[in-house]
Amino acid sequence: MNLTPPAMRLALDEARAAADRGEVPVGAVVTDAAGEVIAAAGNRVIELRDPTAHAELLAIRAASARLGTERLIDCDLFVTLEPCPMCAQAIALARLRRLYFAADDAKGGGVHHGPRLFAQPTCHHRPEVYDGLGAEEAARLLRDFFRDRR
Repeated sequence: MNLTPPAMRLALDEARAAADRGEVPVGAVVTDAAGEVIAAAGNRVIELRDPTAHAELLAIRAASARLGTERLIDCDLFVTLEPCPMCAQAIALARLRRLYFAADDAKGGGVHHGPRLFAQPTCHHRPEVYDGLGAEEAARLLRDFFRDRR
């Protein structure tokens, strides 16, 4: 039985699609308070030639545009990899209610690793954080992607 929430399954699908495009396989999904999908995205850094085109930022931008607000107060973000410091700051600025992420990122993460952004006294908003949902599958996608490029 698969206990991975549907929104994380969709984020994993976005990560696979990113890998198929030659992008680092990271996917993100924003849901509303009822769990309905507002936006979904995968990395598009190479395609858009934009170092900020991370899955989280693209999903946050799309959700904000769809809802017509810069504050996603009653929304949750599901992402396949621990957000980097840039994305963690965007999550705080968007006032997302909850962050769910799959795999840890010991090298580039900004939530449980690196600067631990939400633990900083200068962080004005701290979402609830839940990790490990779909971690094995997300980590496998990343391992396979980088193995195939070596």
